[in-house]
Amino acid sequence: MKKTNAMRILEAKKIAFTVREYDDNTEHELSRGAAEKTAEKLGINPECVFKTIVMRTDTKEICVFCQSAVNEINLKKARTACGAKEIAPVKPEELLSLTGYVRGGCSPLGMKRQFRTFIDKSALLHEKIHISAGVRGEQIELAPGDLISVTGATVCDLVL
Repeated sequence: MKKTNAMRILEAKKIAFTVREYDDNTEHELSRGAAEKTAEKLGINPECVFKTIVMRTDTKEICVFCQSAVNEINLKKARTACGAKEIAPVKPEELLSLTGYVRGGCSPLGMKRQFRTFIDKSALLHEKIHISAGVRGEQIELAPGDLISVTGATVCDLVL
């Protein structure tokens, strides 16, 4: 396994984490239910798998949102959290140039730039959560408080 930027950041900050690998074939389905399939492959509670959603506001600011993969993001709550009038996900073809990550392997850690980050409050209900390690087929398991601390994230309600 090759170290990703996310792993390097956690190591540099001396934050405890575990990398969990799973089979991610080339037919990786990036649609509703993909995170549940990841959780199933890892044998973990799907509520502990947190997906990363990169959005652009009406002022062109890029914001990062992390929420349990079993829920849909509430755009009104996301707008409120970051103080935007409008917000929309960035296009998949823009993700790599903005973040350094591809869809399905986007981590809230180690992006090309540090963007404002918002984490759904449900993360605090779990001892450990899983986020993308920065590549498809690898998840980082860590304490939610550590993720909040290292990203400088705001904890808020983001789900429907």
